[in-house]
Amino acid sequence: MPIRNIAVIAHVDHGKTTLVDGLLKQSHTFRENEAAMSQTLIMDSNDQERERGITILAKNTAVTYKGVKINIVDTPGHADFGGEVERTLQMTDGALLIIDAKEGPMPQTKFVLKKALELGLRPIVVINKVDKSDAQIDKVLRDTADLFLDLATDAAQLEFPVYYAVGRDGKAWDSAPTTEQLSADTDLTPIFDAILKHIPSPVAAHNEPFQMLVTALDWDNFQGKYAIGKITRGTAKLGLAVAIGTPDGWRETSKIDRVYSTHGLKRLQSEEARSGDIVAITGLRNCRIGDTIADAITPEALPTLQIAEPTLKMAVSANTSPFVGQEGTQLTSQKIYERIIKELEVNVSLKMTPGETGEYILWGRGELHLSVLIEALRREGFEMQVSKPQVVTKMIDGVLQEPVEELTVDVKSDYSSPITGEIGKRKGLILSQTENDDGTTRLVFEIPTRGLLGLRNLLLTLSRGTATMNSLFLRFEPVSGAIPKMRNGVLIASESGKAVSYGLNNAQQRGITFINPQTPVYEGMIVGLHARENDLEVNVTKEKKQTNVRAAGSDDAITLTPPNILSLEQSIDFLEDDELLEATPKSLRLRKRILNSSLRAKAKK
Repeated sequence: MPIRNIAVIAHVDHGKTTLVDGLLKQSHTFRENEAAMSQTLIMDSNDQERERGITILAKNTAVTYKGVKINIVDTPGHADFGGEVERTLQMTDGALLIIDAKEGPMPQTKFVLKKALELGLRPIVVINKVDKSDAQIDKVLRDTADLFLDLATDAAQLEFPVYYAVGRDGKAWDSAPTTEQLSADTDLTPIFDAILKHIPSPVAAHNEPFQMLVTALDWDNFQGKYAIGKITRGTAKLGLAVAIGTPDGWRETSKIDRVYSTHGLKRLQSEEARSGDIVAITGLRNCRIGDTIADAITPEALPTLQIAEPTLKMAVSANTSPFVGQEGTQLTSQKIYERIIKELEVNVSLKMTPGETGEYILWGRGELHLSVLIEALRREGFEMQVSKPQVVTKMIDGVLQEPVEELTVDVKSDYSSPITGEIGKRKGLILSQTENDDGTTRLVFEIPTRGLLGLRNLLLTLSRGTATMNSLFLRFEPVSGAIPKMRNGVLIASESGKAVSYGLNNAQQRGITFINPQTPVYEGMIVGLHARENDLEVNVTKEKKQTNVRAAGSDDAITLTPPNILSLEQSIDFLEDDELLEATPKSLRLRKRILNSSLRAKAKK
């Protein structure tokens, strides 16, 4: 059967996964009575993906159209998961580049297109969400053409086919649709036909010795580890003797136990699979992402995957708070270490090094990349404590250098000035400012990665929740001057016990609180944000003294301002160097590294 291998790439929330839903349903991959026919975000099977509304892990599926098997790889749209994009593009020969009809090309659009063009993939541009009332199709097309002009590696890449879609409704057109066409009954046939027309078939090399690059791993209790990749040449057969290794050497030989191809969401066992197909192979227990699996008689290694370096690191260690063991089951440093080692096998952008006693330093692509792992560990019963993220620096030609990123902020125009001022304090340099017809402004900056730490929460405050920010790693540059501390001090619990309304009311006279009444607290736990720059100890467990005198109104209920409950990402953003986040399956608690106030005072001297 003829094959096409495509990746679906885009900036976050431009509609990749929704469009893949339509391709799966309209290719009759599922029976009409199957549950998937009534689902949305079919490929986002991970719990966090569904809750966050983003794709975190690249996943592949396959459909059949006009007798052609189309392998489809759905990739993440957030820059923090760029490693997933980089490795999975290796399996494909072309890409559907999805671009929002209002937002146009965004930072991650630039990143994924750059990677696709560097690999020589043929992109098909799909302008999605063309039914938006504020769609700017002509402007988006111009901006897209400019982006290709900036990134193309040869003149042929400047010519690209363009299609139009409303992925949510499963509709597509080969020219910009009129109002009547938008409401007419149509489907995704133009995109199916575009894939067959514009995406080349993979190179056929069926009779050569077997060779495959491992670009993903999976695991289940039935077959164990699955090595996933595109067969570069030859045929994968049951019982075939293969060598496993890299250009640096072959580690071992083994035999293929089973070969699986994909159809829809299912893996189907096959007797064999030929070059050009994307398959999953079992029986190779010690293979890793980036390994070559090759015929054992004449093994030849493929180049290993080149993944961009981490830009952020943070320390993770076992929980040491007074509440340790009350909510989790995985409590020791050894358990955390074993889980991180398991994660390193499949998370190619993640690195780990030992830190101080009992600490493990995780190196990742951004705060979201690292927080997704912390959330996964919480859900698996782990208790841990997490430090403030630190920017990764390195020596280049004897000069200490730091990562610099392109930051794009979309916000209501009324708030553009304070946001520009705030980013300026963080060493951000404005590159462009574009006023949109809908009353919003797009601001583009270059800013050191350390200037982004804690910025998201601040921008939401400055813009009353209207700002969205996206960033893209650019390069390393010599470290610039210090960035002043942007956050006020904190309110610290001075006593252990349960918070009460009277104590919280007193605390709210001095700042913003993070907890509700009856929340258990311990000495040294952070319970709020002080209105001033210094830290302040408060007793939120303090009850009102009882007297025999009853004044008018003295028994009226205390009315508290609702607390500011921080999410995991907000909590990580909040941290300073002398603070930690205690993360357990049920709770997120901010705390000082040194809980005792006397010892904290001595440490500052």
